[in-house]
Amino acid sequence: MSETGTRIVTIVLPETTEAQRMAIENTVTGYGFEPRFYESPQAAEETIKDTEVLFSMSSKLAAMAENLRWQCSPSAGIDHLRNCEVFKNGQAVLTCSSGAYGVTISEHIIMMILEVLRRQSDYRTIVQAHQWTRNLPVRSIYGSRIVLLGTGDIGQAAAVRLRSFAPASLTGVSRSGSNPGLLFDKAVQVKDLNSVLPDADILILSLPATPETRRIIGKEQLALLPDDALIVNVGRGICIDQKALEEELSARRLYAALDVFETEPIPEGDPFWDCPNLLITPHVAGDSALPYTVEKVVQQFLEDFVRYAEGKPLLHQADVARGY
Repeated sequence: MSETGTRIVTIVLPETTEAQRMAIENTVTGYGFEPRFYESPQAAEETIKDTEVLFSMSSKLAAMAENLRWQCSPSAGIDHLRNCEVFKNGQAVLTCSSGAYGVTISEHIIMMILEVLRRQSDYRTIVQAHQWTRNLPVRSIYGSRIVLLGTGDIGQAAAVRLRSFAPASLTGVSRSGSNPGLLFDKAVQVKDLNSVLPDADILILSLPATPETRRIIGKEQLALLPDDALIVNVGRGICIDQKALEEELSARRLYAALDVFETEPIPEGDPFWDCPNLLITPHVAGDSALPYTVEKVVQQFLEDFVRYAEGKPLLHQADVARGY
């Protein structure tokens, strides 16, 4: 609460439409709060001190908001926020927007898989040279054995879409080994990951960044994959040992389609830039450019805001200790 007694909500989400801002304003003011909209975190810094509720990804604003009680991050991942003192000491709760990105990221997964299997990068090079080569060998999702490491919202959304391509099998791997919605032909715990890798024609990672997921795919795991297997990573870059993967790709034994990396942007001169058998996208799988995603993020925030204002538990609260 501010010095004047006003309960302030700071919103830094420039992707929102006028209708979405109106929905936020109507809901917030309906509970006696004052909404303040900003186009960037920097623009909000001068007035952030008295904010009670923050709808932004910014960890800097969270640290500056002396009266913060709740931050809703428009991102699904919270690795950039989990070390903020206000959440570690219990002064404020943190929610994330996990559940809003399944559509856009699963579509990106399908795009990356098809681009690699159907040799689109090679054909693009051929056409740019004004050539008419038509005989490149291609592969199919049909009949492929697919392992999804991560069976949350993104893994489940990907499984639904991949099922329509009639793969030979879909195997889900998670901490619990559960099979949500019976979407997978088989579900195993992470401790059994190595046992399913030899049967993975396509390995998809959609994991958060935690101590447990750091380099969960290392040299040993890469060696277990069959020749020509494709690795797709849309989670966090730390989940793969990049040096070990680079060696496999350079030997042209494996393929990879990566949207995330240990260091972003990829440093100038990094061998990944010119690595063979590698498709790169610059961390855009979960980009908020898709209108559906922004609408879902706003809906989830408003759903939790009503609960916050009414003193009820928040539905999308993140576990800061676990990292998601």
